[in-house]
Amino acid sequence: MRYVPKQPREGINVSDTHPLVEAGTLVVGLTAIFIVIVLALIFLIEVALYFVPAEKEAELFRDWLPDDLVTVSPGDERLHKTQLLVDRLAFHWADSPYEFRVEIDDSDVANAMALPGGLIIVTQGLLDQVESENELAFVLGHELGHYRNRDHIRALGRGIVFSLFFAVATGSSDAAGLGLNVSDLALRSFSRKQESRADEFALAMVYTQYGHVNEAWRLFERWDDEDKSILDLVTYLSTHPQAGDRVESLESLAIREGWPMQGRVTALQWQ
Repeated sequence: MRYVPKQPREGINVSDTHPLVEAGTLVVGLTAIFIVIVLALIFLIEVALYFVPAEKEAELFRDWLPDDLVTVSPGDERLHKTQLLVDRLAFHWADSPYEFRVEIDDSDVANAMALPGGLIIVTQGLLDQVESENELAFVLGHELGHYRNRDHIRALGRGIVFSLFFAVATGSSDAAGLGLNVSDLALRSFSRKQESRADEFALAMVYTQYGHVNEAWRLFERWDDEDKSILDLVTYLSTHPQAGDRVESLESLAIREGWPMQGRVTALQWQ
């Protein structure tokens, strides 16, 4: 029997799957791999940073400021008074390893952040929104609560990872640093448990400082009204709990602990 070679069938090197489907599968696969790598790096860095002693963190970032932070004048009365209020509140945290520093960000949107090393950023927009020292004390106490529980380390880990990936993607050596700027750290998202613990710490500080919790959460009640500023609300709540839920939880906590919800409200020192 004589062998007769056969020609390969037409299109043998062409996939039966539509090119768009193959491209979509490739994109989805690469995206999934990228996400897994990012999450793994964030987890590993957060774990590593968590075991860095708070005293060492405070030492490393003692004089650090974000490069993109635009601060008010050092002679601004609000800066001095806010620093004094933080010092008074921190006095009730006797074993704090931090020497807290306050900077006021020259921004019209309302926000407050806890950054590495004990640096607390408060925006002008937030200071324009608060109507009493008691309101401001709770906001500052909440940020102190994140330090107490070391929640801000999560933000630091994410900032490092996002900065490294941005440096690789853009090829920019300038972006290869830690990425410790306000925009990076504002991407943090604490769990409900972490936020609740920070709120509990803040309310306890307010009670210890004033002997009551009157007006502590008044700012969030106003934001929960129909006349609230959408921009301020969205900006602050991008890194903090929902205003309505927060008020209910704080009221329940005060009732449970027996903390008076009536008392003398202290005016802001610069008003």
